[in-house]
Amino acid sequence: MSFSSDLFSTAWIWISGLIYGLILFAAIWRAPWPVIAGNRTLQHMLFGATVVLMILWSMRAGISPGLGIHFMGVTLLTLVFGWDLAILSATAALIGMAVIGRESWEGLFLNGLCSVALPVSVSWLVYHLVDRYLPKNFFIYLFVCGFFGAAVAVASAGVFTSFLLVVSGVYTLDKIVMEYLRYLPLIMFPEGLLNGIILTGLLVFHPDWIRTFNAKIYIDDQ
Repeated sequence: MSFSSDLFSTAWIWISGLIYGLILFAAIWRAPWPVIAGNRTLQHMLFGATVVLMILWSMRAGISPGLGIHFMGVTLLTLVFGWDLAILSATAALIGMAVIGRESWEGLFLNGLCSVALPVSVSWLVYHLVDRYLPKNFFIYLFVCGFFGAAVAVASAGVFTSFLLVVSGVYTLDKIVMEYLRYLPLIMFPEGLLNGIILTGLLVFHPDWIRTFNAKIYIDDQ
């Protein structure tokens, strides 16, 4: 998704700025700053993840403004770093995209709500539901949180984006269905696959890097 100032009114931009500002404040408040300051590996991982996210978001396809489709990668980010650091890293990537001219500064907060806050929160919710209600199993964590969670996250972002565009009168529902929604299922599986494959590699070689994964519970106690 890529929104510019000519798609939405000033009121939409201000409202989205207020909401996203509160989300960003919560992420900054919750972030484990002492841990980050004392862990060089974590610092490098956050910086690297932000750069990779910018590259990933630069590769997009679409016809009309605001209806671009691209890999999101935020589910993996959420599982590795947690909700707070995922919000901060993805926000930094979004700002970087605006700096290089690939995103609009005016539409930054709307983009943040659709491409960052919502999919990250959905991924976090899926993880918590799995952790609370499903058996503590390595493959359940991998497939439900990694594969399925990523697919649900990108679907939620796409549906919410479509809702905003219709409610604000930017596009008609027929146009969005023809140019965007009917292609959304085609990106859900690759999104889940991409997040799942990278998560698998991290679980095998560096499980200690994943903040939401407890090797003792998911592997040793099985």
